[in-house]
Amino acid sequence: MQSLKLLVADDHEIVRKGVRCLHEAQPGWQVMAEASNGRETVEQAKRLKPDVAVLNIGMPSLNGLEVARQMLKNDPRIKIVILTIHGADNLVREVLKVGARGYVSKTDAVRDLVSAINSVRSGGTFFTAKVAEVVLEGYLDKGEATNSRLTPRQREIIQLLAEGKSNKTIAVALYLSIKTAETHRANTMKRLSCHSASELVRYAVRNNIIEA
Repeated sequence: MQSLKLLVADDHEIVRKGVRCLHEAQPGWQVMAEASNGRETVEQAKRLKPDVAVLNIGMPSLNGLEVARQMLKNDPRIKIVILTIHGADNLVREVLKVGARGYVSKTDAVRDLVSAINSVRSGGTFFTAKVAEVVLEGYLDKGEATNSRLTPRQREIIQLLAEGKSNKTIAVALYLSIKTAETHRANTMKRLSCHSASELVRYAVRNNIIEA
């Protein structure tokens, strides 16, 4: 039986109690403390050093994103799962940016929260199905919008650059002057906000221009 120390933070007592009951039904799991606002959560985490913290985003005093930042700054070992009613893709991206690796909708908590905690405690990630769909839709929309603005010639340039071809080779392949090839290269990098060859390769792989 592997023990697990948890901190639960939500400004609604009924949610905290429900999460506590769910967690304490798991063998070896212990809810060390509950917190009702952001600053209290940060202090509890400093003092008690939980293994996993379950955080709501919309807490008073300090929101869940800032709580996650401060907690991980104080103790990078803590694993964080966000439990929230919100599911906008930009919010999910912010959650990932601050270092949380689990994101569960409150409507899916009974089904998914235990799985999310088990996943993040072992170094993985977990998104409830509804949240994962939002993230995927947002990612695809952004990729399609960028790709739809690219001309066939630009896609050719991207592929050749991602394959490591020189300006001279690109010029020969596309029947261009070297100066024109250099201009295409500069314009393409600028358009995609790529500042290095590795960034361009990642873009090309993500958008199915080249294979990994």
